[in-house]
Amino acid sequence: MKTFNYTLNQKPIERIIDFSIFKNEKNLLIQIFCGEKKDILEYILNVIAKELPQAICIGSSTDGEINDSQITTLNTVVAISIFEKTTLKIVSVDEIDSFSNGVKLASALCSEETKLLITFTDGEKTNGEEFLNGISSINDKIIVCGGMAGDNADFMQTFISCQNKILTQGAVGVSLNSTSLKVTNAYNFNWSPIGIEHEIEEVEGNRVYKISGLTPLDFYEKYLGTYVASSLPATGIEFPLIVQKNKIPIARAVIAKHEDGSLSFAGNLHKGDIVKLGFGNVELIMNNPLKSLFTKGYIKDTETFFIYACMARRRYMPDLINIEIKPFSKIASTAGFFTYGEFYHNKGKNELLNQTLTILALSEQEQTTTQPDAIHENENTKLSDHAKSLQALTHLIQQSSTDYNIQSKELEEGNIYAQNLITSQKQFLKHAVHETNTPLSVIMGNIEMFEMEFGKNKYLSNIEVAMKNIFSIYDDLSYLVKKDQVNQASHKIDLVDFIRARIDFFSSSALKVKSEFKFKSSKHKIILNFNETKLQRIIDNNLTNAIKYTLPNEIINIKLELLNNNCDFIVESKSAQILDPQKIFEEYYREEVSKDGFGLGLNLVKRICSEENVGIKLESGKNWASFTYTFKEIL
Repeated sequence: MKTFNYTLNQKPIERIIDFSIFKNEKNLLIQIFCGEKKDILEYILNVIAKELPQAICIGSSTDGEINDSQITTLNTVVAISIFEKTTLKIVSVDEIDSFSNGVKLASALCSEETKLLITFTDGEKTNGEEFLNGISSINDKIIVCGGMAGDNADFMQTFISCQNKILTQGAVGVSLNSTSLKVTNAYNFNWSPIGIEHEIEEVEGNRVYKISGLTPLDFYEKYLGTYVASSLPATGIEFPLIVQKNKIPIARAVIAKHEDGSLSFAGNLHKGDIVKLGFGNVELIMNNPLKSLFTKGYIKDTETFFIYACMARRRYMPDLINIEIKPFSKIASTAGFFTYGEFYHNKGKNELLNQTLTILALSEQEQTTTQPDAIHENENTKLSDHAKSLQALTHLIQQSSTDYNIQSKELEEGNIYAQNLITSQKQFLKHAVHETNTPLSVIMGNIEMFEMEFGKNKYLSNIEVAMKNIFSIYDDLSYLVKKDQVNQASHKIDLVDFIRARIDFFSSSALKVKSEFKFKSSKHKIILNFNETKLQRIIDNNLTNAIKYTLPNEIINIKLELLNNNCDFIVESKSAQILDPQKIFEEYYREEVSKDGFGLGLNLVKRICSEENVGIKLESGKNWASFTYTFKEIL
């Protein structure tokens, strides 16, 4: 096998290519990488068809051309490969459906001896991933390479060619059939994910409608700025979304912008995909790319390299891209083009890649026993100051991203640990509350039985008062632990009877501290539609707080006052002035630390009032305090 590469440089093709060299060759593969207008390609195809009618000829429009170590734009490169032991077959398909095109192309080309498919598609209409899926449905073992046509980032019209026919949609493919052809493929990615993870939320095929709550256009504007967003898709090719697929990072670059803010990408994305924005890692790109190929197989006897690389690599570092290409050209003839999406075969899977450099090594020679590590790297390329600055900046971005990821992981682990502690604490409190209920009920039951049989005494009265305080605390804790399971249903409650019952329950506690409740209602019956459990927490906490903080020998006034459809529940008492009314409802806050309690009651009351739209008013002066709770829409 041998390959001859020619750059036409706007000169007549007959003056550049000596067609007599190829006249008698039977197995000729000609690839045309055209960065010029369609009529130029048409002229070239007609000349080749006339001079070499036996040749198999495919072509593609480009975003740059590769001829050995030379990178050009707006030119045409012709690569003519002579095979001795390999036969060729060509076909074109132009269905609208990309999957169907893949099926038809593979069905026509694949045979038992097929070692390789080289295929090009248009770069606008074809869904590259669906096309490759179509090929895989027929044969998922054969290596597939090539890419999607470019048009110098105009995104207006790409074209491909089959023999002397030009197509603006569809695909063209060539099968290489042989028992002796050696085929090795590899790829370099070198685009690194950066920033936080984002989720694809709405998508149809390769058209994305929402990413993490934003339209894709707004997403790009938020993270990359107005200029990049307004210049999509041309600018977006350098900043793809990166997703892990089949254990390799896959980039999805923007190829179309729509009026509704959605964006089309070069390949499919799926709902639930976790993606990050990517940037070109200059430091990795400038490393010797042969390393990735050496790990794939023996290439010392390679006779031809074909390279199909993403346009983003050339545009991202136009003055440095030859650093990637040069090492290959020093080993064998090298040709290719810059695409809108690269085709790659990986462990039985055909993948549509973006941002990559895909490499194909071909040889019909007998393979030697030279090991990969016996092949020396090419000499280091001298870098300009600008290149060194880019390398340093990329290293800074990459290292900063690595540090951020480490810190995020540590923070996440800390959050998980804290969450586990909270869960364990809640579980412990739930069990403690549950286990406390039985002994409290037994104690209260025995107090009542003792009083019935032997009558009251001061010691038993003290125990009863203490038990009622414990019961109030227990009810608060029980509500906090089980509030998510509390029956939220509301029903009609006579507020007058309800409050009178709770006053009766705590009367002995008030007498114990030489206080007394005085209850007054503007009506004998006030009907409220409310949740009974929540209502009891509001009433009980205010009554027990009044008992705790009222000065000795003073009356605790409890009032119900109707005004229109609202009812005020008022608790007034003689007590020390509340110095910080803003904090009194905060969790764990207590103005008088000498008093028993956790400071949870009023915070719980405030939360319930917020949930049920109950108004709260607090007034306090020297030796007095008043709490007013306004219940709305009294029946």
